[in-house]
Amino acid sequence: MANKVFSVSELNNYIKDILDEDVLLSAVYVSGELSNYKIYPSGHHYFTMKDRDGALKCVMFKGAAYKIRFRPENGMKVIAFGRISVFPRDGAYQFYVTQMIPDGVGDLSVAFEQLKRKLYEEGLFDQRFKKPIPRYPKRIAVITSSAGAAVRDVIRVLGKRYPIAKVIVMPVRVQGVEAPAEIAGALRYANDHDIADVIITGRGGGSIEELWAFNEEIVARAIFASRIPVISAVGHEPDVTISDFVADLRAATPSNGAELCVPDQGELREYLSSVEVRMAQALDRELTRRRQRLEDISKKRVLASPMNYIEDRRVALDHIQSRLSAAGSALVAAGRHRFIGCASKLDALSPLKVLGRGYSIAMRDDGKVIKSAKDVETGDKISLHLKEDIIICSVEENRHGKETDI
Repeated sequence: MANKVFSVSELNNYIKDILDEDVLLSAVYVSGELSNYKIYPSGHHYFTMKDRDGALKCVMFKGAAYKIRFRPENGMKVIAFGRISVFPRDGAYQFYVTQMIPDGVGDLSVAFEQLKRKLYEEGLFDQRFKKPIPRYPKRIAVITSSAGAAVRDVIRVLGKRYPIAKVIVMPVRVQGVEAPAEIAGALRYANDHDIADVIITGRGGGSIEELWAFNEEIVARAIFASRIPVISAVGHEPDVTISDFVADLRAATPSNGAELCVPDQGELREYLSSVEVRMAQALDRELTRRRQRLEDISKKRVLASPMNYIEDRRVALDHIQSRLSAAGSALVAAGRHRFIGCASKLDALSPLKVLGRGYSIAMRDDGKVIKSAKDVETGDKISLHLKEDIIICSVEENRHGKETDI
């Protein structure tokens, strides 16, 4: 055996057989820090686990990787379970991981925080996307297990508080691998067929594993995409799920979800009774006011004696007529006075007045007034206009520019 010559592949396979037959290495837990973590298109995960003094190559195939609830990240400390074997092609041993959990904290807690941070950064928790819960819903869809106590509590509270609402139970599994897809599918169906005014989804209390369906991303995105307002009512009061952050309203318990969904019929009756009393009182006050106003109007003189009112208006009309007549006379007198003044001024400026004092106006044949000796030539015919007569003259001499004695 010592002289046997092995080929490379034979030796690798021989070592692989030894490692595969080792009971300890066939099911081993290893703790370390993740590094060089890569996910290939095939779905397989390749990474290295390391500590201060060493490193170990690892592979986790697609089927095993699908089962982990958190997202492995470089630098994360984990505990991995699997087997040690050799990959004959490379002649290197590696750790074939089938399970992985965070070291020091549960994998569900890590998965919860990772998804919470992811959806928060995307804005799915933003208050501006929250839809108001209708005050008086006519139809209420309840998405939960038909066999649990939660659905009975919700139906009991809704029937007691607001029996006129129609309750539509959409049974789904709320625990297990199939639960997230069923809850998300029910939410989509309710929206596609517009079967309710508001949706209550949730379940009774339990461990984090039992409530985990409401921490799945598929459920969170279905709630966010719902056009119908959604109330998340999962577990007991201390329990908080991803659905609570995404939903339009968070209820502490399923029963509390029903209380938040509808008004209390007793309180409504009290409110309506108080409104009825206030309306009656307001109507009485208005009737009293109108009656008093009618009584005041009936005492007025115009209604007691209509002819007196007409006589008063007639007297007022005569008074107005008298004032208008006086104003018209005064206006005419003022106009006449202004007319006389203007006529006097025009008479004083009239050329006839000048002619009456012995002056005359000299005009050429073309009717133009002669203002200067240069306006005529020797031999021209001119006319002298006196007060009442006209004298036709002939120009014998033009003394333009020379001094003359008058």
